[in-house]
Amino acid sequence: MLTISCSINDRPYELTIDPRASLLDMLRDQGLTSVKQGCGMGECGACTVLVDDVAVNACLYLATWVHGKRIRTVEGEVKNGQLSPVQQAYVDAGAVQCGFCTPGLIMTTTAFVEACRDKFRNPEDITPEDIRRAHAGNLCRCTGYDTIVQAVRQSLGQPASAQDLTKSSPP
Repeated sequence: MLTISCSINDRPYELTIDPRASLLDMLRDQGLTSVKQGCGMGECGACTVLVDDVAVNACLYLATWVHGKRIRTVEGEVKNGQLSPVQQAYVDAGAVQCGFCTPGLIMTTTAFVEACRDKFRNPEDITPEDIRRAHAGNLCRCTGYDTIVQAVRQSLGQPASAQDLTKSSPP
């Protein structure tokens, strides 16, 4: 067993873990059930969380690697009972259906939006193709992806367009 310290959703933790444990297992053991076990091979993105603001597949990430780091899950994005702008955009765009993949998609979108704020001066420069490429590691079998692209565009402050509705391929 190994003892690590980390921050999960802005709360400090000191945890004794099996060094072979995945971050997915560690987070679920803490009651953070938004982190889903999908494929278990880093293909579906259902387990996506942010480690120091970088999206990672928690199923492939060893829990020992988060020692001294900051972890964010979808539970922590709600502040004072209010959904984050990304979470609200998913609701507004109807990008939530069965909900299994949604927490991972929201965390990927959160990392993407935060990175874009630093990288792009004008959010209008970000294309739907950029959005689809950035979310290629997340699979959704219910929404058809158009509403997800709309939610990301709304999160970026872009107006929705009919162009989003003409594509139905995975991001």
